[in-house]
Amino acid sequence: MPHIDGAYNLACYLTRDPSLSEDIVQNAFERAFRAFGEFRGGSPRAWLFAIVRNCCFTALSARNKQSLRLVSEASLAQDDRDQISNFPDDGDNPEESLARQQEGLTVRSALEGLPEPFREAIVLREFEGLSYKEIVEVTGVAIGTVMSRLARGRSMLARALLEYREESSSPMHEVPR
Repeated sequence: MPHIDGAYNLACYLTRDPSLSEDIVQNAFERAFRAFGEFRGGSPRAWLFAIVRNCCFTALSARNKQSLRLVSEASLAQDDRDQISNFPDDGDNPEESLARQQEGLTVRSALEGLPEPFREAIVLREFEGLSYKEIVEVTGVAIGTVMSRLARGRSMLARALLEYREESSSPMHEVPR
């Protein structure tokens, strides 16, 4: 179970759905357990992430065929609403905490705006720390493609973050009274 957090993180970035990601990770671990006899060496983490990746694409394909039902927070029990809004105290003062949270949301939003192959490569390399060789094992593409996706993805991410920074630092126009 040492890679469960990384598997969940990858699933979340690929599906953009935390609840679906939990199901996918559980399914992937079950499949990995059943197929463990077929594991032929290499990086077990990359092997597991490849299974998670395949489960994500299968789930997204099935999900696209079904209609989605949204659940509003108001329809949840009070305990569930409390749990959703319960964030750990990181020790910052409220202003620092808000700034850090906004920064994280900005990066996440910019990352989610990237096309899937570039987003996937960045998550696997930068967040999960996989080597280029391991990313090749997970995605099944050539190492040159991995390198290209990382370079282009980083460039697109940097552009998106710079655009956001420019937009947020532009002077606000006062509304006449």
